[in-house]
Amino acid sequence: MTSILVTWIANSLAIYFVAYLLGGVDVASLRDAFLAGAVLSIVNAIVKPVVVILTLPLTMLTLGLFYFVVSAFCLWLASKFVPGFMLQGFFTTVFAAILISLFSALIARILGKGATDSSQRPAPPR
Repeated sequence: MTSILVTWIANSLAIYFVAYLLGGVDVASLRDAFLAGAVLSIVNAIVKPVVVILTLPLTMLTLGLFYFVVSAFCLWLASKFVPGFMLQGFFTTVFAAILISLFSALIARILGKGATDSSQRPAPPR
């Protein structure tokens, strides 16, 4: 349960930060960023694995570069469900998807360490 929450928070903060950095990514409010993070987490969990399997030959043919397009598609799909989250242009969407993936992984690692450090303690000696 905590990994889902960490993923949601990491995606939300990454979307908000990328919207601040890039001109073609617009988020109306922090609330919309958290809603977009939740939708992106759901799309990444349900839709992305199916699309990755369906596009595996094309991904292999392009030596993995098509995976960026799959990530951009998932981000675009999430933007269609959240009215306050807008993307402008294909290349902006691809670049935003790459940045959101990187920032989300970094944030999730930072948030995850705080959650797992206390549970990773060795058992007390008997």
